[in-house]
Amino acid sequence: MGHERRIPTDNSLAPPGIADDGDAMAFCTTCAFGAACTAEGYDKNALRELHCLVEHTGIYHEGDYVFRKNTPFTAIYAMRAGMVKTCLVDERGREHVLGFFLPGEMIGLNAIYPERYPCDAIALDTVTLCQFSFPAMVTLSTRMPTLQQQLFKLMSKDIGNASLLAGDHSADERLAAFLIDLGARYAARGFSATRFRLSMSRTDIANYLHLAAETVSRVLRRLQNQNLIHVSGREVEIVDPAGMNALARCILQP
Repeated sequence: MGHERRIPTDNSLAPPGIADDGDAMAFCTTCAFGAACTAEGYDKNALRELHCLVEHTGIYHEGDYVFRKNTPFTAIYAMRAGMVKTCLVDERGREHVLGFFLPGEMIGLNAIYPERYPCDAIALDTVTLCQFSFPAMVTLSTRMPTLQQQLFKLMSKDIGNASLLAGDHSADERLAAFLIDLGARYAARGFSATRFRLSMSRTDIANYLHLAAETVSRVLRRLQNQNLIHVSGREVEIVDPAGMNALARCILQP
């Protein structure tokens, strides 16, 4: 598992990021709340006047903790750049990967009810985030119905993603669904659905899919031999989207 979280100290650095294009007035193009806020006619400056605490955090490096399990819940986080995984460690010291988060996605929604973070969130590469004070968000949502609706949508999506791979499916089906879903999430943010980088390790992917690490490597090779994908290190290209969708349809069907 990752090492102890370092406190980011240099906010002047701009790590390579695919969602770091906002400024003092405009939202990042992938902001999870940007569309809801601009629909109401609010820019970031107006939100500050309404006491909605939206803060850019410092830089997190690979292995840094965004938050730790059982710490008090005070904020939700919107990804700006990089990738974060959420995970639990059981009483035997075994890690269980719960999910991976991309720019524009929210972390910490599953802490709303217990009022404590129920898992760890760990940076997988260079990560920047926006921190939303949850009490301020709740107060603001009473004035902005679209913001409240967006929050409910994000919570519902988070629950849906958690059950995406539940069920009795083959390793090929699970991995195909994982890659198709990841590509769709990138596409929703204006990037390629068929060419992307896997910031997570094969071990993390296997853990998330409830497979052995060697099984993931074997299935990737098989999918490549079938000309469905091309893999080069951590770079993946979905060569045959129709074929991959057909393989994953039992999992991804509406």
